Amino acid sequence: MDAEVMIAGAGPAGLMLAAELRLAGVDVIILERLERRTGESRGLGFTARTMEVFDQRGILPRFGEIETSTQGHFGGLPVDFGVLEGAWQAAKTVPQSVTETHLEEWATSLGADIRRGHELLSLDDDEDGVTVEVRGPEGTHTLRVAYLVGCDGGRSTVRKAAGFDFPGTPATMEMFLADLKGVELAPRMIGETLPGGMVMVGPLPGGITRIIVCERGTPPRRRDTPPAFEEVADAWKRLTGEDISHAEAVWVSSFGDATRQVTEYRRGRVILAGDSAHTHLPAGGQGMNTSIQDAVNLGWKLAATVKGRAPQDLLDTYHSERHAVGRRLLMNTRAQGLLFLSGPEMQPLRDVLGELIRYEDVSRHLAAMVSGLEVTYDVGTGTHPLLGRRMPHLDLTVGDRRTSSTELLHSARGVLLDLEDNPRLRARAAGWADRVDVVTGVPGTVSEAGGLTGTTAVLIRPDGYVAWAAPGSHHDLPMALERWFGRPRSA
Repeated sequence: MDAEVMIAGAGPAGLMLAAELRLAGVDVIILERLERRTGESRGLGFTARTMEVFDQRGILPRFGEIETSTQGHFGGLPVDFGVLEGAWQAAKTVPQSVTETHLEEWATSLGADIRRGHELLSLDDDEDGVTVEVRGPEGTHTLRVAYLVGCDGGRSTVRKAAGFDFPGTPATMEMFLADLKGVELAPRMIGETLPGGMVMVGPLPGGITRIIVCERGTPPRRRDTPPAFEEVADAWKRLTGEDISHAEAVWVSSFGDATRQVTEYRRGRVILAGDSAHTHLPAGGQGMNTSIQDAVNLGWKLAATVKGRAPQDLLDTYHSERHAVGRRLLMNTRAQGLLFLSGPEMQPLRDVLGELIRYEDVSRHLAAMVSGLEVTYDVGTGTHPLLGRRMPHLDLTVGDRRTSSTELLHSARGVLLDLEDNPRLRARAAGWADRVDVVTGVPGTVSEAGGLTGTTAVLIRPDGYVAWAAPGSHHDLPMALERWFGRPRSA
C-alpha cells in the first residue's frame, strides 16, 4: 500500500479528515487537482457546532480573534441564536479561504501528505483496497491504498467513478455571488425580496462587499468558467436600479438550487464526505460546516478500522448517522429556499412563520437545526438526556489541574469521565486504556439545561458525542465500550 487512506480534495472536509486520521496515526495522502488555493470563499464563518468541534481539537486559537453573533436567520426571517445552550455562538466573518489555510497548516503539521496539482482520473476497488490512477506534474501513475474518501465537491469524480447513486432535484434557477471593492451599498439582509427576485449585501473584512443576486426566471446554466461581472452588474441593476458596474470584482461565482444526496455514503472501501455526498442551496452557511462534521464523524471510525481495532460494524455507522443529518440538511435548505427565493405568493407563509419564530421554543428549534446542535445519534437505549447528543462544555478539576471536557478531546481519543471517583468504574474500563482515556474529575458549575445534573459518569466518543452515561444508560459500560471501541486488550 502507498498509504492507508487517500483523500480526494483539499477543501475543508478533506483537510479536516486528514487531520483527524493523522491524530490516530493513519498514513494519509490528499490529492488536490488545483496547484494552489484559489482564495475564493463561498463559505463564511462557522456554526456553533463547528466552533465546538474546533475547540475540541484545540485549533480555535489558530483563527485569532473570532467575531461571534447570536443573530441568525431561517429563510431570511430573523432567529435569535442566543436561546441555545452552548459555550460558543456562530462566527460570521471567517472566509473559507482562511479556514482552508489554517486546516491545511494543521493537517500538514500532523504529517498529512498533501499533493497539489494531482488529479484522480479513475479508480478500481476490490476487497483488499483501491487502486487509483493519478495525473500529476510528472505524468500519470497509479497508487494503491486501503481506503479512498471522496471529498471532491458537488461534481465529485470519486462519486461518479465508484458508481454512487445521487438522486434529487436539479437546479431550477441560477444565482450570482460576487465580492466587490470600490462600491458602497447599503446592507441588505438575506431574504430581502424584490419584485423580480432576491438580493443580499453584507460587508466583509478588508473593505470588501459581498452581494448575492437571484433573478427569478433565470434558467440554470452549466458553466465551465465563472460568469462575467457584467452579467452580475446587469442583473443587480434590473432588480435594484443601482449601478455597480464601476466596482472591482475580487471574484465572481454562480450557483443553483439543486438538491441531491447519495443513497449510501460508503460502498466497500470507497467513502464520500461533504459536498460529494450532498449538494443543496447555500442557506445559513451550513454546507461547509456539515462537511467538516462529516469528516469528524468519519475520521475516528475509519482510523479504528484501518488499525484493526474497530468493532465489525463501526464504519457502517458513518452512513447511518451522517446520512440522516444530510437528509435534514436538504430538508431545511429547501424550506429556506422556498421562503426567500419565491415571489409574493409566499408572503403569507413568511408572515405566519415570522409570528411563530417569536415563540422561544420555535426559535430554539430552528436555531438548533441550522447550527448543528440538534444532532442526536442512536447510541443505545436509556433515559439519560445526553445519550447520543454532543457533550456540553464542562469545567473540571483533575487532581490539581484545571481542564474541561472539551480539552480532554484534543487528542481525538475516547474519554470516560468519572465524576464521582469510582474505582470500580475505572477498573471496568481498564481493557480499553489504549483507546479510551479514563479521567476522574470534579465538575465545576453544572447548568441544569446542559443535561449533566446528577450525572456520575460519561463515555464520550472522539467526535464529542455521548455513548454512555450514568445513571440512565440501559447498557452496562463494558458493552458500550465494546460497541464503539472494539474488544478489550485482554480479550
